[in-house]
Amino acid sequence: MNKVLVIDDDGYIRELICTVLKNDGFSVSEAVNGRDALQKLGEEKIDLCVLDIMMPQMDGYEFCKQVRRYYEDMPILMLTAKSELSQKVKGFELGADDYLTKPFEVDELLVRIKALLRRYKVVTSQTINIGDLVMDKSSYAVISNNEKCDIPMKEFELLFMLGSYPGKTISRNRLIEEVWGLDFEGNERTLDVHINRLREKFPSDVYKFKITTIRGLGYRLEVKGLNDL
Repeated sequence: MNKVLVIDDDGYIRELICTVLKNDGFSVSEAVNGRDALQKLGEEKIDLCVLDIMMPQMDGYEFCKQVRRYYEDMPILMLTAKSELSQKVKGFELGADDYLTKPFEVDELLVRIKALLRRYKVVTSQTINIGDLVMDKSSYAVISNNEKCDIPMKEFELLFMLGSYPGKTISRNRLIEEVWGLDFEGNERTLDVHINRLREKFPSDVYKFKITTIRGLGYRLEVKGLNDL
């Protein structure tokens, strides 16, 4: 049974989300702000966080910043009244995995939570399937139709990261930091060049996935036939 930590200073919202999750078979825990949530993470095994942004003492942005130092792959769904593009970008860059604006439909909340948990299971694996490709991070092998494809290390890491989060938009800054490191001295054009090389090597009509540019945010890998939000 997956355990979800619901972090919101609004008691009504917390009760609503917790009730919906319990009725769907989830185990739940509650926190009233970011500080409270960090303490809960140290005491309990949490599989996913549903996180409000505007909270006293420690808001959602600061929580994301703090938690990504220790829980790199735990899914975080930001739940907020803010809908501006700049707020979404900031949330993604600090480590949020998805974004849902209040007021929300509980059915959509459940769908998004379940999708994030599926992706998390993929991320924690050393082997992933992307369309007709199999990628093995332990040996840095890319296999298609039982044949090994050789690609440069940076392209492998970039494709593996995008493929670990199918259907999720990953910001340009996060891709650069994860693949090239914080001390990267190049520019964003380097990322674009590598993305274009991957598109050329793995055409969508052959390998059944494509890398889509999300203007103003970053990139998203989409697998043919996979219905992600």
